[in-house]
Amino acid sequence: MKRAGRRTTWVAVVAVLVVGVAAWLVWPSAPEIRVQDQMITVVDGPKDDQRVTLDASFFPPAGGGRAPAVLLAHGFGGSKQSVRAEAVRLAQAGYAVLTWSARGFGRSTGQIALNSPDYEVKDVRQLIDWVAGRPEVRLDAAGDPRVGMAGGSYGGAISLMSAAHDPRIDAIVPQITWHDLADALFPNATGQGPESGVFKRMWAGLFFSRGGPTPDAAALAGLGAQNGQDRQDGEDGERQARQPARPLTAEEIRCGRFLPEICDMYQQVAESGRATASAVETLRRSSPISVPGKIKVPTLLLQGQRDSLFPLSHADANARAVAATGAPVEVAWFDGGHDGGNGEVDWLYGKTLGWFDRYLKEDSGAARAGGAFTVTRDGGRDPGTRRPVQLHATAAAYAGLSGSAQTSVPLSGPDQQVANPPGGSPASISAVPGFGGIGGGSGLNLSVDMAGQSAAFDSAPLTAPLQITGSSTVKVRVSVNTAADGATGEDTSTENAPGGDASGAASEVTLFAKLYDVAGGTQAPILPEGLVAPVRITVPEGGSGEAMVTLPAIDHRFDVGHRLRVAFTTTDLGYSTPAAPAVYTVGLASPAVTVPTYATLRTPSTGPAWWIWALPLASIAVAVALGLAGRRRPAGEHDPALESVPLRIDGLTKAYRNGELAVDGLSFTVEHGQVLGLLGPNGAGKTTTLRMLMGLIHPDGGEIRIFGHRVVPGAPVLSRLGSFVEGPGFLPHLNGRDNLELYWKATGRPAEDAHFDEALEIAGLGGALDRAVRTYSQGMRQRLAIAQAMLGLPDLLVLDEPTNGLDPPQIREMREVLIRYAARGRTVIVSSHLLAEVEQTCSHVVVMRRGRLVTAGTVSELLAGRTSADGSGTRLEDVFLDLIGDKA
Repeated sequence: MKRAGRRTTWVAVVAVLVVGVAAWLVWPSAPEIRVQDQMITVVDGPKDDQRVTLDASFFPPAGGGRAPAVLLAHGFGGSKQSVRAEAVRLAQAGYAVLTWSARGFGRSTGQIALNSPDYEVKDVRQLIDWVAGRPEVRLDAAGDPRVGMAGGSYGGAISLMSAAHDPRIDAIVPQITWHDLADALFPNATGQGPESGVFKRMWAGLFFSRGGPTPDAAALAGLGAQNGQDRQDGEDGERQARQPARPLTAEEIRCGRFLPEICDMYQQVAESGRATASAVETLRRSSPISVPGKIKVPTLLLQGQRDSLFPLSHADANARAVAATGAPVEVAWFDGGHDGGNGEVDWLYGKTLGWFDRYLKEDSGAARAGGAFTVTRDGGRDPGTRRPVQLHATAAAYAGLSGSAQTSVPLSGPDQQVANPPGGSPASISAVPGFGGIGGGSGLNLSVDMAGQSAAFDSAPLTAPLQITGSSTVKVRVSVNTAADGATGEDTSTENAPGGDASGAASEVTLFAKLYDVAGGTQAPILPEGLVAPVRITVPEGGSGEAMVTLPAIDHRFDVGHRLRVAFTTTDLGYSTPAAPAVYTVGLASPAVTVPTYATLRTPSTGPAWWIWALPLASIAVAVALGLAGRRRPAGEHDPALESVPLRIDGLTKAYRNGELAVDGLSFTVEHGQVLGLLGPNGAGKTTTLRMLMGLIHPDGGEIRIFGHRVVPGAPVLSRLGSFVEGPGFLPHLNGRDNLELYWKATGRPAEDAHFDEALEIAGLGGALDRAVRTYSQGMRQRLAIAQAMLGLPDLLVLDEPTNGLDPPQIREMREVLIRYAARGRTVIVSSHLLAEVEQTCSHVVVMRRGRLVTAGTVSELLAGRTSADGSGTRLEDVFLDLIGDKA
């Protein structure tokens, strides 16, 4: 019985593998995107008197024609390169995409103005003008492209601000960004505004340091001369390296790449630890709070749950502001943010693409796969991979941070005395700004409340699980102890005394409110996402002050038996705190915490999906079908007249999903003893041709024959072909010899047919074979991969870029290996960009361009009768460039 059960298990495994391989073989290749780098000059400033050069990249849509455009903005401290991967994906999905380095970042000129309407917003308006002039972009009217914007953090804010100032923008997807930058840097959980907020010292320092001076700032100053010209990033790097960097001035050291007025504002508030009226005005001018009622476009807000810089409350404020105009709004809280987390890159891309498909391509069914509100939740671990599972709870409507219902949870605990230490040190820890991913991504609990600095109030153990989604509230009462070791209770520090008033008429007390999940026993309390709410409370002399505190928005499940704990600390590592020592008495003005719940949020079932049950049956059916197909050989599978011809390709055609041809009617023949070089620029179709040659993907037309046998997946004739395409792959803990032996065993062929010694001698690996592959250099891995391709001494050897990672002596040895291999009566096909090596190695060449054959023949025939201007003869590289043209 056990043996029968094992046999059934193996049958199921094999069937699943067959289905997976079959799906991979027929899966279409992604279209190649040709990026166009641009230097675009814009005019901005309050008086439109500043000329700035923006370093941009344009990604035409796959498939051609006119398509909606997407402007993709980067985060603070990044550049256009930060969003390149997402730009390529959107272009492959049929969008024209423009990325750029914001003024003051990357290779763009200008100074940072924090997304000011007079600067960065004006830049975006002119970028939209530029996009409107592109023939690849769909227009709603003259000068009005169909355009969306997306970006994270700094890029998310510019999306919101630009939508408020430019009515041509049709949809936006801001991510992990702010509503009020003043409130983000000077929060106050009592809602009294940033003027009385607590300075988020560490985050502000990190934020502004990323716009500081760079060693190459002077070298970058001259890059604006290339306006409007296509270029390559590598050429920019060479040009930058040639320009000597001048010494930075004292002002550049002090202010970096910021506008002087921004620099002065930060210097002042960082020194005093207090927000000034002018600072609040400056920060709010760069914030959506300054444009109420002006963001009237469909808005998808993606906000990170692990974010102590721009918490969920900012997305909530943006959502309410946009919804007030009647525009469609959706909100998603995901596992990520400035403090780390999973990031959910693919899921966020899917949400973004769906939103743009719905509102730019007008695909009505594209975006609403879930609901108006989505929250990522922990789904445990996958039983097979043991990796964390992310579940997405959805609701049809977004009710805000107060939830769809509220519950009051009683708290108990006496009034408690807490100390503010002199100098604010040592400080308690909630999250560590800039390093939160250390704990957030791994589940570590970094929160520490210093002894004597914290007052805590606990609930009774829960009798039922409690899922809190939103912001809880609690009312606190504080008084100043004026008899503790001579402490007066007066706050005489500049940081904590508005206007320098130290008369003692009133004191300002700074506290940090937290909501803990307490499991009990030896398990440390958990501070969800490491979030804390700073509070400033004014306490009259001889009395007490009260305040309703709004705790950070979270989505967290408190299990049965756990307790809720509300704690108030006097210090926090990330914030500026009073330097003067003091003792406070902290108690609850109301003995309960009010928590929000969201009954309408529905999490999908975590049980096995229907397809898991159907997969074994489908796998068996596919296996049977493949088996029957293998028995019924199609007519014309073998042509005896071509039995001695290693390779014949006739009319080969392969198209992408969008109809663009990757290979177009390709035909050529390769004979015994030839070393054939397959040449062409990027996008010529070389790798696609090789993949069809090996039976990895199906051609759409034409045929390939190896020794007279038509190539189909699994064709027996493929055993006569050895190949190395798209990089080596080995088990790093095994040595080279073990990797080769394991590979050969997987073929199912007899060990004596491998010809290990001959293949290894030809490849020349020597003693490296007995070392673990993880110790190999790139060149050694390359040589091992070629040795693997040579196992069995195949009659036809196909190598894609075999000299990648090899140094000049190794390249010379590889050249000799290939020539020696073909001299034994076998055939070699090499795809390579090193034309000088092809000229010395190959006897024949095939040149392709855009999927078509340009020419084929011997190397000597191509060079015959051609001479250079100086009469020294022509290189293959010169002929190649003549054949493919300058714009290939």
